[in-house]
Parts: sequence; C-alpha cells; structure tokens
Amino acid sequence: MNKQTRLIVSLLFIGIIVLAVAITRFYSRTEKSADSQKSQNDIEKRLNFDSSGNRAFKNGEGLVGIIDSSERIIVSPEWESIRFTNNKDRCIASKRIRGKELFGCIDYEGNIVVPFVYSNIDLISSAERVIYIAHAADKKSSVVYNSDFSPCFSRAWDSCEYNSGELTVTAGSGSYTYLVKNSVFVFKNAVITGEALKCDYSINVKASGLTVPMIEKINENVKKYIEFAYERDAKKAENLLSEMDISSKEDFHCLFPDEKRVTTKKLLGLSDITVTSAPSSGKLPQYMVTLKALTGITYKNEENKPKRLKDKYEAVIMFTGSSEDDLKLISGYFIDEKPDYPIPAPEAQPDAQPETEPQEN
Repeated sequence: MNKQTRLIVSLLFIGIIVLAVAITRFYSRTEKSADSQKSQNDIEKRLNFDSSGNRAFKNGEGLVGIIDSSERIIVSPEWESIRFTNNKDRCIASKRIRGKELFGCIDYEGNIVVPFVYSNIDLISSAERVIYIAHAADKKSSVVYNSDFSPCFSRAWDSCEYNSGELTVTAGSGSYTYLVKNSVFVFKNAVITGEALKCDYSINVKASGLTVPMIEKINENVKKYIEFAYERDAKKAENLLSEMDISSKEDFHCLFPDEKRVTTKKLLGLSDITVTSAPSSGKLPQYMVTLKALTGITYKNEENKPKRLKDKYEAVIMFTGSSEDDLKLISGYFIDEKPDYPIPAPEAQPDAQPETEPQEN
C-alpha cells in the first residue's frame, strides 16, 4: 500500500470506530422504556467495587449500573454487566443489542468510549504494561487498546495472543511478535508466507526497525525477484523489474545469466529465507534478504548432450528505506555464477600387458 492508501485505510478504521459508537448510543437510548425507569433505579444487589469506592449494582430487572461511595447513582442501570478496570475513569460493560450480548467500554458518566461490537474484551495486565484485547463479534478480527482504551495500532488484526510479555498478532499471511514494554511495543520478529512460481515459502524477519507495511512490501518484492530470476523471456523479465521499486536495473541479475550451457532452469522449492539488518553507509537503514532456491536445470555436457542437475543456490536481495514509501530494492543476485557441474569420470585405459621374462634355451 502506498502512503495515500494507508491514510485512507487509517481514516476508515477510525471512522468505523466512531460510527460503531454512534450506533451503540442510538440503540442504548431507544431500548430504554419509560415504564421501567423506576424499577431500573432500584438498588437490588451491590456488586464489585473499584479503588475509589464506586460500586456496581444490580436493579430489580437484573440490569447493572454504578453508584458512588455516597450511594448516588452515577451510571444508570442499563447494562448486562459492568467490570471495573485499572483506569479509574473507564469500565468494561456489556449490553444486549439485537439479541446478542456485546461488550464495549463506558466512562463513569455512562458515555460510550469503545463501541459495543465485541464478543469479549480481555484484560492483559503485567508489570510492563496494561492492554486490552477486544475480539469482534464476528470472530474475524481483534483490536488492541491501551489502558486509556485508545487503539494501540491503526489497524485491526485477524487474531491477537499475549504470552509472557510478548504480543503476537496476525494479519493476512503474516504473524508479528512484539515485546510489551512500558510505553511502546518493540518489534521482535515476524513470519510472513507467500508463493512464487508455484512454490510456497515463509520469510523469517529478524531485522529491527521494520513496520508491518514494510514487511509486506518486502514479501511482495521477494516474490517478484524470484519470478524475474527464473524468467527466460527477456521482455517478461523486463516487465517484472519495472514492477519492483528498484534503484538501478544493472544491479539485478537472474540465475546464471552468462552460463550458456544451461538450457532450462526450474524452481523446485524455497527455504531459509531470512531478513536481517545490514550495515549502511547512508542515512537510510539497509536490510538483507537471503534465501536458498532448490533448482532443477538442464545443461549440455562436453559432448553437447543434455544432462540434468538438481541443487540449492543462494540468493541475496538488498533493500533500503525507513518507511513503506521510501523502501526500495538496491540489488538482487545469486552467489553462484554457474552450477557445480559433476566432474566427468576419466575414460577407462586399456589394461597394460605384463612383461614376460626371456626364456632360456
């Protein structure tokens, strides 16, 4: 995605959250009944309380609200449940909307802070940080909120999982792991999958400083470079190069470009694909992608007869950039300049005749 597309996606994400809040407020207001207002305000049962003395209560209809330390109702009982949080101004609540119990977040005046579109909101509390993972009712996405219930990322994730100080989120074909620190999420590693020339692969990302859009862009360009490296049609290879954000065409080479003995080459598998940080002489950081490509080739031997060979060949692809917008490929090549041809067996020599000793007369 380019910068403009990412901006649009971010605005849409924010717009969806705002729209969901408005819809929830609408249903919250329209579902109230004037006839039941009196019974709603009856304090039938006192429930859990927070550190400031505010307490949840249940009325005669089984709905939940909040009273302060003076028994004054500060949040009217219109919720299925209320759960206090580490934030003194926010609490997690649930409400029945169109027959479903959905979860969101309200403040102590009953205002909706997080829309009621989630099947559950999990508290993740540790010495490093407090976060909340909200799972969408359709079970297809999750949103990570901080202790103030503001989204930690400008996107929803397919799934979120927290374990031992690490947050692992997934989006599309990628899985991303972050260390949860005091004020930031520190990127640790990622694994993203793809397919090139009918061969599935996975990329292990170990480099720091990469964002999810940058990793997705690296994945797209690795795929295109592999297709370029095995393309024998010059025009198609040129088109593949033009689709990549490259700095110079002269720095990109296919597999065995000058080896005339090779007549065909076919990719059989990709393995050991890793992204690491590389030394940079300029202002922008550099990243190195290394991979091994299992390849079957046909070549002509010394007698001009076709022979087949299968082996792994290592490629190096270099990137530079600090964001998705300025990320570019700067080179791509295979380390081996030619295949490791088998050494022909020496021709068998005729057996030497043993010398005979002269006979005496």
